[in-house]
Amino acid sequence: MKILVLNGPNINMLGIREPGIYGKESYGYLVDMLKKHADEKGVEVSFYQSNHEGTLVDAIQQAYYDKVDGIVFNPAAYTHTSIAIADALKAVSIPTVEVHISDVSAREDFRQISYIRDIAVRTITGKGLEGYRLAFDFLVDGE
Repeated sequence: MKILVLNGPNINMLGIREPGIYGKESYGYLVDMLKKHADEKGVEVSFYQSNHEGTLVDAIQQAYYDKVDGIVFNPAAYTHTSIAIADALKAVSIPTVEVHISDVSAREDFRQISYIRDIAVRTITGKGLEGYRLAFDFLVDGE
């Protein structure tokens, strides 16, 4: 099984950007945590982070050609703005779990909009970095 962990803008700034909301752990920590978890599960995992909408669309399309089985995706700010990313996810039909580190339902009004939620097989919010592991497990084990 192959899983792509895809992250949108500013996720590379974890540990620096608003640690009261996003935590003190770095993006490198997140990658290392999920690599270890993937090894324990016997699953191939790859990672991609970009601050650019078009390159995220390209990564989603490439996942189709790479025969990725599932995507763990934190689209970050593009959650609320990107029809292009939503269309790319629809086009490839790869099961995708939408992840948000913070509880977006308790934040600003604009964060209530998600162009991804209706496409995703599940949405996990407010679980911190643990949300990524939960999303990974849902795709791998159905849990």
